[in-house]
Amino acid sequence: MTDPLADMFTRIRNAHAAGRSEVRVPSSKCKVAICNVLQGEGYIEGFSIEELGNRRDLVLQLKYYKGKPVLSYLQRVSKAGRRVYKSVDDLPSVLSGLGTAIISTSQGIMSDREAKKRRLGGEVIGVLW
Repeated sequence: MTDPLADMFTRIRNAHAAGRSEVRVPSSKCKVAICNVLQGEGYIEGFSIEELGNRRDLVLQLKYYKGKPVLSYLQRVSKAGRRVYKSVDDLPSVLSGLGTAIISTSQGIMSDREAKKRRLGGEVIGVLW
């Protein structure tokens, strides 16, 4: 797998399209941090880590409102072939503040609002709304 985060985003989009209540992805520290941001911003109900033999999986409980997915758009911005870094003054404002950008900073992975509050820039992992 070339880009595990893009794979995670694709699995979430596919699960929403199929109307699933949960999705299972291979676990990593980075993915757990992204799930913390998604849960903190209210895009997923929650998540748990399950151990299956010698590997660990993240199980995300997807959130719906009136039968429609809460997370309608999820896109990877910074890719393996083209990394996208932004300073705190250049951080993207997604849908005039209605959406969220996931930023990897020197103090961990956080939402764009948290990064602006802490005056941190970093790599733009993805955008969602």
